[in-house]
This record gives sequence, C-alpha cells and structure tokens, in this order.
Amino acid sequence: MRRNSRSRLSLSLLLVAGALGLGATPATAAEVRTPAAAPSAIPSASASAYALDAAVERTLGAGTAGTYLDRKTGELVVTVTTDRAEEQARATGATVRRVARSAAQLDSAIETLEAEAKITGTSWGIDPRTNQVAVEADSSVSARDMARLEAVAERLGGAVNISRVPGVFHREVLGGGAIYGGGSRCSAAFNVTKGGARYFVTAGHCTNISANWSATSGGSVIGVREGTSFPTNDYGIVRYTDGSSPAGSVDLYNGSTQDIASAANAVVGQAIRKSGSTTKVTSGTVTAVNVTVNYSDGPVYGMVRTTACSAGGDSGGAHFAGSVALGIHSGSSGCSGTAGSAIHQPVVEALRAYGVSVY
Repeated sequence: MRRNSRSRLSLSLLLVAGALGLGATPATAAEVRTPAAAPSAIPSASASAYALDAAVERTLGAGTAGTYLDRKTGELVVTVTTDRAEEQARATGATVRRVARSAAQLDSAIETLEAEAKITGTSWGIDPRTNQVAVEADSSVSARDMARLEAVAERLGGAVNISRVPGVFHREVLGGGAIYGGGSRCSAAFNVTKGGARYFVTAGHCTNISANWSATSGGSVIGVREGTSFPTNDYGIVRYTDGSSPAGSVDLYNGSTQDIASAANAVVGQAIRKSGSTTKVTSGTVTAVNVTVNYSDGPVYGMVRTTACSAGGDSGGAHFAGSVALGIHSGSSGCSGTAGSAIHQPVVEALRAYGVSVY
C-alpha cells in the first residue's frame, strides 16, 4: 500500500562523526564533489517553516494539495482548491495559492499509476509547485513501457508530468570506511537514543542483511539489529552493544562535523545536504514528496526526491539541513554533473517506528 508522505546490497558508510570510533576516510572513494553550501537561490527551511508546515498538516490534512518553499521569498506556500481550505491555511499564517487539482485528485492519479504503470525503473511523487505528479523514468525503461506510461498519463488529463533521467534507479552499493554485516558494508545515517541506550538508524536494505554489525571486516560486534523494514519502507535500527557513546553529529568530510539537534519532514523547494562516503557532502533541492520508487527488488513508498548527487557507496547516508535530520539515503539513478536524483526515506517515520530521538 502507498503511504502518505507527510505523516541495495552492500552499501556505504557515511559515518556519523564519532560513531563507532571510525575515521571518515573512505576506502576507495571516487571524488565527486559539489559545493557543500547550498546555492543562495535555493531557500533554506527555518525552524519556523518546519513548524508552520507541521501546523498546516495538522489543520488541513487532505485539504491541501501540498506545501513548498517559494524560491524567491523563502516563505512556505500552501496549495488549496477550496475557499474553506484557503481560510484555514491563511489562519496558520502561511502564504496561500489556489491550484486546479486537489490532494484527492493527485492521490487518484498515483493510484492509477500504481495499478496500471508499475514499471521497474520508474518513480513518481507529488510536486506541489506544479500541482502535478512528477514521474521519472530511467534508462532501463523500454520504448514499449514508455509508451504504456505515456498512455496512462495522457488519460489523467495533465495531472502527470513525465521526464527521462539518465542511469538506472538502484540501491547504491560499494563502500568506503564502513560497518560490516553479513559480508557487506553499510552506512550509519544518524545516531539516536531511547531510555539512555544508544542506536543508529540506517537503510532497511542494510539491516535486512545481518543481525550483527562490526566496525571492521571480521571484527568484534559493536551493534545488534533491533528492527528492519525493506521493501515498502527503507529503514532499520542497530543498538550499540560495545558500551560506546558516539556523538550525534554528521561528518562533513572536511575535518568538521554538523551537530544534529532535531528531525523534521523535508519541504519541497528547500535546500538539503547529503553526506556519504563516496560523494562526500553534496547539496541539492527537494523536488517531490510522497515518492514511490520501483526498485528491481520491490517498491518503496512515501520517499522524498532531491537533486543531490550520489553514487555507489552512499547508500544509508544522511540527508539533513543545518542541525535538522531529514532522511536516510536509499538510492538514485546516478548523477550527471551536479544534478542528481538522490532518494531518501523520511527519518521522522523511522524515529517514530522505533520510539527513538536524535541528540
């Protein structure tokens, strides 16, 4: 089933700084860098924007067709289709925009794609800036399947926009400095805590592999899996069992770290950063939410699409904005120049599933 967004195998280690006591240097990492700071033209979400976005969700629910940050002003824009919803949205203090398609109509379009065009190598999600379902088809999608996809989109009367992307959607493999389990390498995204115990969250396609995780290949166990979910979701959790108390920071791969103090759901249009062991720290923009990605080994739902660059070895890394944790890196179709298609699992969902918090 598709989840509402608001609410693989070997793998990389980004390491959360201080986590597991490992250094940040990748074992074999291609240097693919973009500026660590987001371009000034891309708005950054403030604490008030996250709070307002959450308030809009609570107040309007399905009464809004989505929210996004205005590229020029940086203000949160709420899309609505009715007078009542507009009144409710204005009461929250948000900027309001009337659009043609409601949340129900966009959801219906997604359900049609699910039923009639579930093709490996495609992904779709809601872009409230265009009031459409934004579909991407990678290079593995055949001409015949593209024709099928386009025919479904045409029947939906402009609710769907299709674009081709280079590369192939996949869980991003390989690795740098890593944690090890089941003969594979995996990334830790964020260190978290519950009742005084320490854990890290990572991609579910990592934690599916093994129950025990080590800091070195064949080394002693430093953590034990306590939960995993993939496909459908893509998150898992490992409890530290070696007595360590790792810092709650993300490695910026320049000798410094970024403290993580809170978690939130990403907002379309905002600037984000991704930290991973292959492409290090890259930056981009959130382009769609409620994204379905049709991987070859099963779909994941309720994901977030960004333009951050990523490559083999980044799987399981951290998506964040300042001190706010946003997501766990799942995969992409690769990167062309500085334009990527990195997909993340919203971290808030994982934190709620396991009853843990960042620190």
